[in-house]
Formats: sequence, structure tokens, C-alpha cells
Amino acid sequence: MAEERTAWGWGLASIDAAGNTLDVWYPELTIGAAPAESDRPNHDFGRKAHNEADLRGVRRVPVFTVSDLDAAPKDAADAYLRLHLLSMRMAKPNTMNLDGIFAVLTNVVWTNYGPFAVDDFALRKHDVEDGMPTDFPCPNVEVMLVDKMPRMVDYVVPTGVRIGNADRVRLGAYLSEGTTVMHEGFVNFNAGTLGVSMVEGRISQGVVVGNGSDIGGGASIMGTLSGGGKLRNSIGEHSLLGANAGIGISLGDNCVVEAGLYVTAGTKVTVYDKAKVAAGEPLDVVKGADLSGKNNILFIRNSVSGRIEARYRKVGIELNEKLHKN
Repeated sequence: MAEERTAWGWGLASIDAAGNTLDVWYPELTIGAAPAESDRPNHDFGRKAHNEADLRGVRRVPVFTVSDLDAAPKDAADAYLRLHLLSMRMAKPNTMNLDGIFAVLTNVVWTNYGPFAVDDFALRKHDVEDGMPTDFPCPNVEVMLVDKMPRMVDYVVPTGVRIGNADRVRLGAYLSEGTTVMHEGFVNFNAGTLGVSMVEGRISQGVVVGNGSDIGGGASIMGTLSGGGKLRNSIGEHSLLGANAGIGISLGDNCVVEAGLYVTAGTKVTVYDKAKVAAGEPLDVVKGADLSGKNNILFIRNSVSGRIEARYRKVGIELNEKLHKN
């Protein structure tokens, strides 16, 4: 049976004074063909929805959204539905069409009082603070970020994960159970983990990390938004990207990139072969791209010669089971 490529659901949209959609929250979504209008379930948003603008200048309006996941997002509601699908673990990274997603989203001031429009933020902020009782626990508007995409945890909190700093995980991140994102870890939208993982570095857009793998502190993986073009880099299972290391290629299973080493597609890598060394034969030198996605490789910089070497390693890393039992 062919996989269904449609998703639908009721969302609660925030609309600013200019008619722009600032965000849409979907409490639940369904994969499959959308029901006819007469058969739609009730949205049940109750008092959360209001057609009159609040002190932020924002109206909360129910919207029924249907997304063709093979077509590009047609508007902000469609884009938010797809970001929710990812963070709800209903669709894995790189399985939906996200072309042009930034064009249908607007820049938003994200605060402890919800989203504000950028253009009149200063005045709206004053209106909100002036309208709060003096003994209100948090009368001040606190800005968390200004961006087109919000924090994931304000919309979706996946089970079985730990996140040290919620500001560093965007809505649209896919985090499997057993994932730990430490305080300096970062996970972009349409990216994430496919199993138990430790994330202390940066997972860029389009990148997926396999079960049992570790992204070390300060490490980075080149994604499609950081010069990688349409190339989808990934990390396989039981692999380690060392602290402050980086890759512009994919790692297979049971691989390690030593701390501080950056390997790109054009990096010249010497393939270390014990038999050739013993026979006094020259070693092969290849581009990093030639080793992309291959298993059981240790990438190191020879501290004597300075050359980057690829050496065979037999087994993968093992994460602390108790640490990732979330």
C-alpha cells in the first residue's frame, strides 16, 4: 500500500493587526485524507480562541488545515502543520516538501506572553505591561527570540527526551526517545535523532543522527542551510563526532572523528593500511567525499606528520544506558 501523503488538523492561529499569521498551534494531527467539511470534528478551542484583538494586537482564530506533503507549503498554517508533524514524530526529517518555507513565514517577536508582530512591538509591549495588575507574578514582557520559527517546547513536548536549553531546539526538530540535548546542543528544524543519542553540538537542517551516536561539545554537521547545497549529510549508528570536530560528509556506522578535526568533501585523507606500511608501499590518498557514509572508520590527524588519516575501527561507541533512560 502506498504511503498516504496528506495530513490535516485543526489549529489555533495568531493573527496580527495587519492580517499576518504569526503562528499556528496544532494540539493533534492526522495522517491521511481529510474528511469532508460536514464530517470534520469540532476544534474545541473554547476560550482560547477570540476574534477581537488582545493587548498584543493579536486575534486567536481556529483554522482547519490540509497539507499535501509532496507540494511546497502554501501558507503559514501549512508550514506550521509540517513543523508540528516533525516534532510530533509523525514524519521523519527529509520526508516532506519544505521548499520555500521561509517565504511563507513572518519574522516574529517570541515572548513569555506569546508572539508579537515586529513592526509595532514597542507600543504593544507597553500596552501589555500597562494592562497587567501591579501584583501580577510576571508583568514584564520578556523577549526570548526574534525569528521565523519558535522554540519547539512551546508547541510540542516529545516524551522520553531531555533538553538542557529549550531556546536551542527549534519547532520542527525530530527527537527520538532517549535523546539528550545538552545546554550547548542545537537541533534545527527538519533535523534530529533517530534513536538514543547525546547531542552536545549542532545538528543542522536536513541532518539526521542514528541510534547510539554522540555529537560532542562544540561539534557541527554541515547542513543544507550552511553551504551544503542539496547534499544531505548524516551520521549512522554508534558513531562519535568528537568535541569541536565537524563534518561536511556523512558518517556511517561505528565511526569516530577525533576532537577538533573537520572533514569536508574535499579534504585529502590518507587511508592507513597496515599491510602497505609493512611492505613499504605508498598509502592511498582520497577525498573525504570518497569515504562519505562508509562504516567503521576512525578519522584522525597524525600528530607527527599532520596528515588526516582514515583508519579501520572494529566496534562502535556505547552510550551510558542509565544516562539516556528518560
